[in-house]
Amino acid sequence: MGGGNCNPKDFGAAAYWEARYSSPSTGGKGGGGGGFFDWYQSYSALRPLLRACVPTSSRVLMLGCGNSLLSEDMVKDGYQNIVNIDISSVVIEQMKEKHMDIPRLTYMQLDVRDMSFFGDGSFDCIIDKGISLKFHTFFEST
Repeated sequence: MGGGNCNPKDFGAAAYWEARYSSPSTGGKGGGGGGFFDWYQSYSALRPLLRACVPTSSRVLMLGCGNSLLSEDMVKDGYQNIVNIDISSVVIEQMKEKHMDIPRLTYMQLDVRDMSFFGDGSFDCIIDKGISLKFHTFFEST
């Protein structure tokens, strides 16, 4: 996470993420070099599991997308419809700008604790990249 004194309880607060994604030292405007961050695993590490369990035609919801490259890499690998949500309007605007030429990626500012925007059965697969390692470990051991 970028150093400093951070309380994990802050992770549920939009203000924490707005400040994080606005800071040049953590990939915000003026940060140069892209500043993209994947929490535990890259797409290449998750690819065998995702390809085995999630058809490329699936409508995928990416929870807490942040500025991860996971969705972009999935589209490069053939996935057709990925909706990315995050509590931070700052990162959503950054990612919309970065991927404006990729219509298969949609970005929306939403809080995962209120998913009433979407109806039941809206997605074939829901991914939380922050717990991908747990899914990966579970499937590897079964």
